Amino acid sequence: MIRKAVLPVAGLGTRCLPASKAIPKEMITIVDRPVIQYVVEEAVAAGIRDIILVTHSSKAAIENHFDTHVELEASLEQKGKHELLSSLRSIVPDDVNIISIRQGEPLGLGHAVLCARPIIGDDEPFTVLLPDVLVNNNSRTGADLAGMLEAFDATGSAQLMVEEVPWEQVEKYGIVEPVDKIPSPGQSGPLKGMVEKPGRDQAPSNLAVIGRYALPGSIFALLADTPPGAGGEIQLTDALETLRSHQGVQAYRMVGKTYDCGHPLGYLEAIMAYGRAHPQLGDGFKELLARYHQGE
Repeated sequence: MIRKAVLPVAGLGTRCLPASKAIPKEMITIVDRPVIQYVVEEAVAAGIRDIILVTHSSKAAIENHFDTHVELEASLEQKGKHELLSSLRSIVPDDVNIISIRQGEPLGLGHAVLCARPIIGDDEPFTVLLPDVLVNNNSRTGADLAGMLEAFDATGSAQLMVEEVPWEQVEKYGIVEPVDKIPSPGQSGPLKGMVEKPGRDQAPSNLAVIGRYALPGSIFALLADTPPGAGGEIQLTDALETLRSHQGVQAYRMVGKTYDCGHPLGYLEAIMAYGRAHPQLGDGFKELLARYHQGE
């Protein structure tokens, strides 16, 4: 079973400017916690125990968030604020490790994943989670990720999590081409190929890759041999295409829904979804939404 996850957090977050000018985009808040915490919670719920942050010198706030803040905890203890203290101490369970490694240059997603090679090695499978995409399974946190990891275990094939998107939006995504029929939600199937941002008439399906991958350790050697592609960067997609031609790659069709928090409207939609479902704030948030709706 896969127990290691790579979270590439070294990017500059230009899609989130100006909000991300002084703080990492991964630390922008959705309701009461930063985006990165939701992604870590998703990984932990799916059985991951080693979280590898591929980071940058400007992203110390992310590492600090998952570290122990002795002074703050002592202050909360002294003031009797035990609920807040518990929420801080539960950010990372005791049996989960947060490991950081630097990506010295912004050379693409493929290069970011390759930076984790010294920690993972070439013989162990792992998962990759893009930290600006939230996967919402309602109350079943990590359910789609767990399903994808189970599909990897069952088949031995790399898995790309995909989501059905409107046909008029396929040109915004990497789109997969299934070998046979499109898999049902919660199922996976082999791929004939992948197409990056195809036009509506050229798209082989409307299944978009959404930023969750289950990969064999052998992908590292392929990434090391992958020449720079679009934008002069090492593209994970290029290495995946090589892997597909050698060993096969499958698409796992998710059951839940994604929110792209690197896009302003995706971020606002995530606040709406997570705010409504929040155990303490949800009812009040729904009342606020109704009040603003009535005032239109």
